[in-house]
Amino acid sequence: MVTPFWKSKLQDIGEGMANVSKGTVRTLATSAGGREIPIVEYGLKEDFKRQANYSSACGAGNPAFYAQKDANAKPVLLIVGGIHGGELEGIAAVMNLIQVLETGADYRGKRYDYITENAHQFRLLLVPCMNPDGRARLPIDTLIDVSYEKFVYYMQGSWKDGTLCKWPECKAVHPIKEASAFLGSYFNDDGVNIMHDNFFAPMAKETSALLALADEEAVDFSVLLHGGANSEVHFTTIPYLPLYIANKHQDFNGMMAKAYAKNGIPFAERNLVYTDEGGYSFPSFNMTTAIHHVCGGMSLTFESNMGLDGPGVKLAPDEILDSHFVLFEEMFRFSLK
Repeated sequence: MVTPFWKSKLQDIGEGMANVSKGTVRTLATSAGGREIPIVEYGLKEDFKRQANYSSACGAGNPAFYAQKDANAKPVLLIVGGIHGGELEGIAAVMNLIQVLETGADYRGKRYDYITENAHQFRLLLVPCMNPDGRARLPIDTLIDVSYEKFVYYMQGSWKDGTLCKWPECKAVHPIKEASAFLGSYFNDDGVNIMHDNFFAPMAKETSALLALADEEAVDFSVLLHGGANSEVHFTTIPYLPLYIANKHQDFNGMMAKAYAKNGIPFAERNLVYTDEGGYSFPSFNMTTAIHHVCGGMSLTFESNMGLDGPGVKLAPDEILDSHFVLFEEMFRFSLK
């Protein structure tokens, strides 16, 4: 049974958008399947006196040519759920965050005074579900207590011969649509996994829209919310980043480890500074990496526990939502340091 605060349906998103009054709702893009992708914005967009894109500004030796940000500039935070449409935890979390910003409490009635008292110091860009096509393909509203085999089917789908399309083999064919019998919720209706699009010539409108948003807004800190099966909550290592950004990631990682320990939430503090010694022979340049390279900001992939029926760590729905709000609060604190 879905708990009332678990707002993960496309209908839930639509109803939530209709109730936004303190923020501004607009359509960020239309998906491959013709579905609108809403974004909620809080705080006015500032003029950073841009005169070059981020790459060119760095080539000129001064990122201020891309965005002039003094001590009074509000940090721009971007939080995106549903990159993979079946990873419902991030969708529910963003919907609850919007509810907090609108009413002071989440859908459970739980207050987050630090967030509401400090939200005015940011420009917040919140996308509940970046992949509504994948979400529409998932026939259930929660993966809590779902078997691992069923989870794989719902996420990555099946090949033409009926066998499960497992991770990471689901990335071996891209776009995957013509190779699948059931197109899992990872993909838009064209079979594109937007985490692994061709970022120099995007196949998906969703990809172009998200990168354009990060570029136009000069985002300081973005997090893409994913589901990591029954793992401990963690961030993944993001390769192809300047060392100073990777070190900032690591500082935030350490800050999160302390916050999760304080809240009793299992967290795996991985080394986020990429080295070849990590055993990654072919590190991926994915959406998270691409976002950094268009705006220069911190860009992280957050892997939530999913509460599946199976081995590993199994969190309850309340604990999963709590783990996201620890993330949101610490993003605020880190950005205001």
